[in-house]
Amino acid sequence: MSAARNKITRVLKAINHEESDRVPIGEFFWTNFVRRCRRELDVADDFDPYRYWDLDMIVINPNMDPWVRGIEVIEDNDKHKLVRTGYGATVERKSTYPMPHYVSFETETYDQMEALDFDDPKDRRRYHESIDDQINSVGDELNLGMPSYVDRVNAYADDFCVFGSVCEIQEQLWRIIGPENVYYKLAEDPGRLKQFVERLGDFLVGIVEGQLEAVGEKLTGMYVWGDIACTNGMLLSPDLWRRIHKPQLKRICDRIHAAGLKVIYHGCGNALPVYEDLIEVGVDCYNTLEAKAGLDVVELKQRFAGRLAFNGNINMRVLETNNRQKIRAEVLRKLGAARGGGYVFQSDHSISSNVDPATYDYIVQLVREHGRYPLDLNATDLGETATP
Repeated sequence: MSAARNKITRVLKAINHEESDRVPIGEFFWTNFVRRCRRELDVADDFDPYRYWDLDMIVINPNMDPWVRGIEVIEDNDKHKLVRTGYGATVERKSTYPMPHYVSFETETYDQMEALDFDDPKDRRRYHESIDDQINSVGDELNLGMPSYVDRVNAYADDFCVFGSVCEIQEQLWRIIGPENVYYKLAEDPGRLKQFVERLGDFLVGIVEGQLEAVGEKLTGMYVWGDIACTNGMLLSPDLWRRIHKPQLKRICDRIHAAGLKVIYHGCGNALPVYEDLIEVGVDCYNTLEAKAGLDVVELKQRFAGRLAFNGNINMRVLETNNRQKIRAEVLRKLGAARGGGYVFQSDHSISSNVDPATYDYIVQLVREHGRYPLDLNATDLGETATP
């Protein structure tokens, strides 16, 4: 447990804008990167990148399906898999697709949305039983038969800083009615959509509470999944987000904070127009800070110092070059954002199979060497900008 205590202290100090012994490291990994590691490193079949590189934090997702009914496999062959999930979504996985293709959704019309009867978000099965769910099981690979949420948390709690997670409105909504349909509904009748969103808020607060009841004492915080932006800006107007999404995000943050836990908001793209709103509702730290969306953690740290911590922004396009000179410049410059705390080191999305395992090992060693407090980063390292 001492290993976990040290990592928890490290992460909490960073989020609280304080320096500890060194800059903490978190990460997400694509399945094919893990497969490369098994092929290219001298490791066993149960290789775990978090343990192998002794990272500081890990995020564990509960079952957030509206209906706790597992994953129904409709078709299954070497090139094609078709499943139906507890979101009422029919999803196709192809060996040639990097991500799943959403074929159809059971809930599409306003009448269907208003008739939707959620299973209890605090149903013990979500947390204590091994029941396949969409977010954990249907991603860049079809992963069936995972251990329960409680078992997964317990497996890491003695050695890592563990965060639970919950979707924000946008992430939960599109999984229920389809991504394009979200914007049709916003245009058709935003007031009617807001009523459904309020019900979603009830459900998501319940998901937070279910995790707290199951393993609350083993969590340091929760990630809130909330992709509300793309590379060029918001997916919906900031005003519309404030009117429909923001009140429910505040409810989620309030419930997490009431348990004494931290909130890290995960948002791809450039959602800079609502960063002040995120601070207002209680977001402690922001991830992923995509570099290709024009975000720079060094600049953001200067702008929001002491009010919002950051997690991410190491440019994946640079890491995928596997060019150590460019990677060194990128890593050391961005480590400058960790002065005074306020920064958890991580890529600006997740580690892909285009990154050599030896390259990722080099990155971790760079952070371990140069991320110790007090930071000793020379002006050349801080001034260079790595380009892909």
